[in-house]
Amino acid sequence: MFFKFFTKKKDEVLTWRQAEERAARFLEKAGLKIVARNYHSRFGEIDIVAEDENVLHFVEVKATSGDYDPLERITALKMQKIIKTIEYYILKEGIRKEYQIDALIVTNGSVEWVRNVF
Repeated sequence: MFFKFFTKKKDEVLTWRQAEERAARFLEKAGLKIVARNYHSRFGEIDIVAEDENVLHFVEVKATSGDYDPLERITALKMQKIIKTIEYYILKEGIRKEYQIDALIVTNGSVEWVRNVF
């Protein structure tokens, strides 16, 4: 599926991959280390896994043109898949640190970090 949104220039259109790249750069600039991108399991997918000194961040990236609240696109079913995928990742990787689920909203040329979204 091809998602697009507009940046500051009306004629510049970005794909969801470009939005995820922008989100990853945003997290790196904020001091986080990207551990995994587009992590897949049989339960679902996590867009970005990143970490700082104390916390592992599981990040859902949403791109929008600003016509609606992108967090509304994270349905209860999507959240169940994210949680099962996180549980699988933690078990498989032997993670023993705190974690949280965040969302990065990429819209109109900006990135908003919503921490502990769920």
